[in-house]
Amino acid sequence: MPRFAANISTLFTEEPFLERFECARQAGFRAVEFQYAYDYEPAELADRAATAGVSVELMNAPPGEVALGGMGLAALSGQEDAFKATIDEALRYAQALGCERVHVLAGQVGGDRDPHEALETYISNLKWACEHAASSLVSLLIEPINSRDRPRYFLNELADARSVIELVDEDNLRLQLDLYHCQIMEGDLLTHLDEFAGLTEHIQIAGVPTRNEPDAGEINYPYIFAHIDAMAYPGWIGCEYIPANGTSAGLGWFAPYRS
Repeated sequence: MPRFAANISTLFTEEPFLERFECARQAGFRAVEFQYAYDYEPAELADRAATAGVSVELMNAPPGEVALGGMGLAALSGQEDAFKATIDEALRYAQALGCERVHVLAGQVGGDRDPHEALETYISNLKWACEHAASSLVSLLIEPINSRDRPRYFLNELADARSVIELVDEDNLRLQLDLYHCQIMEGDLLTHLDEFAGLTEHIQIAGVPTRNEPDAGEINYPYIFAHIDAMAYPGWIGCEYIPANGTSAGLGWFAPYRS
């Protein structure tokens, strides 16, 4: 049966962040993920997760300054030192939390930024980050994000992510496959799941087009989940959606998979 991790940056937002670990466990989740929690000390987060009895399966590296788009720094030339600082911070938190996956955001590129220079910067920064993280047993993940929601985000399609992973050529650089973004950009979800299975470390879900619960919208998620189960995918499925009318009210879809 597929294993689901509650994204507590988007779910259970009715409660303060530190209370959401327990909320997730009470709802039947045995794991969580989150976008950012750098306002809290890593020991405090680790204690909340341990007390609730949930593992932390994914977190984002710091997003960089809002003035630079707040969507990461990896592809932004001139920000290399700041990028390295975000990786150091992310690894410090990941190690304290026992989290084995860190999503490294590419950043927003446009205007006067040269896309060729951005690609070179992206490859160089990811290479450094992978080498820097090699002794930590943490996988660094890259995720294509749809250009409708984030028009200037540097990485939009799975084939481009595969090319980047091949160019970096480090075992600890892996793919985060968000089916919400994939459906908007490319569709054909089962084919993409199969094609990129060997690179995929983490899957995420949300309803399309509104990013609400996975039982609303155009994707037949029960069919997708059955396919993922048949693939013997060993990882977690992150629930990074925005509840339409409160988290608990929208968890009907989760009942067949509840721990």
